[in-house]
Amino acid sequence: MNFLALFARNLTKGPYTEPFPFAPAPTAKRFRGKIEFDAETCEGCRLCERVCPAGAIRMTRTAEGMTFDCWHDSCVFCGNCEFHCPTKSIHQTADWHLAHTQDQKFLMVEHALIPNQICAECGKEALATAPATRTVTPPLSPTETQHLKALCPKCRAKFIRARKAAA
Repeated sequence: MNFLALFARNLTKGPYTEPFPFAPAPTAKRFRGKIEFDAETCEGCRLCERVCPAGAIRMTRTAEGMTFDCWHDSCVFCGNCEFHCPTKSIHQTADWHLAHTQDQKFLMVEHALIPNQICAECGKEALATAPATRTVTPPLSPTETQHLKALCPKCRAKFIRARKAAA
């Protein structure tokens, strides 16, 4: 196509490019954008950190609990973390608006804290993670799940064993 024909077509139909950032740009279906993390449903298995090929996810124990950090400028949006998360605590959004200036590069992080708590049974300090209840039969009631969330891992295991023995 010659230049004049292309120029005439663009005058009548408009350009092929999107006007981003001056107007909304369409996002493809099933687009994998930046991730969101829900600390309430995380069970602290750290599987997301192990399967991240770019090393963008870091979970670190601190005095307050366990911190979750996903650096979006390192993330390759592969979806491994979302796929392998047993509790679906990580979700990839369709948000791809990650353009930033150099001085904002350290703000491109998804940060969350899984706080410490005192166990309701033994009084030891443990992470306030969601209990791993996928394999428990029969399924736990919402009341039992809330009770398990207030326990440390050892007391959770003791509760599950006692529940199985009673059944």
